[in-house]
Amino acid sequence: MPRPPSPRSVRPAASAQQPRHGLARVLSKLGACSRSQAEQWVRAGRVSLDGRVVRDPYHPTLIDRQQVAVDGQPVKPAERIYVAFNKPRGLVVSTADEHDRATVYTTLAAAGLPWLGPVGRLDKASEGLLLLSNDTVWAAGITNPATHLDKTYHVQVSGLPDAAVLAAMLEGIDDAGDLLKARRVALLRTGEKNAWLEVVLDEGRNRHVRRLLAALGFDVLRLIRVSIGPLALGELAKGQWRQLSADEVGALDTRKG
Repeated sequence: MPRPPSPRSVRPAASAQQPRHGLARVLSKLGACSRSQAEQWVRAGRVSLDGRVVRDPYHPTLIDRQQVAVDGQPVKPAERIYVAFNKPRGLVVSTADEHDRATVYTTLAAAGLPWLGPVGRLDKASEGLLLLSNDTVWAAGITNPATHLDKTYHVQVSGLPDAAVLAAMLEGIDDAGDLLKARRVALLRTGEKNAWLEVVLDEGRNRHVRRLLAALGFDVLRLIRVSIGPLALGELAKGQWRQLSADEVGALDTRKG
């Protein structure tokens, strides 16, 4: 009777030990660039894998076992950087804009920062706290709706919402199949013709706050994100950025038990 193989001779397949990702995604995970830019590099023939040029952005790649190079230069994991930025109104959150509008990366590039991906979005007309990082796993945890991480906004609206409007925001509005609602909402102050609300979301759909208020008959005049989870915008000046402390990064890390 043949002897069973010894435990040492039985090794799990590499794919069982380490997941394979598309080559463009690997470049993004290494912090080299955004995934869309990585796809352009790969298709342009600038990227090699173990010395061989690969033009398929989705080519299965083992991030820790295969050598990725761009223009012949090996790509090594970048130092993890975590940045809070006070986004001014009028800037687009994109590495490049087809309409040639100013982007947040104009400011960041001038500061000499490497490529950093936005952690979530703020539309052109919105202001306030924007996180950026080259740690894609950390970023994905923050933006994942399943984590229900609170995002707090101060919103100026045209008109004077009453208690019934606030209740409707909590109950939710169906907008083209999306249930839009606030986790919490409070009236901060009122003037003669407009008011400021504090709106807290635990998930964010595209233009969530603006669409919710529009469905209730209110135009948004200003929208400022003032906090993400425990991290507050604080005294960070408009258009300025700062690196997060290790404690702040840890406080936003959804991988913790």
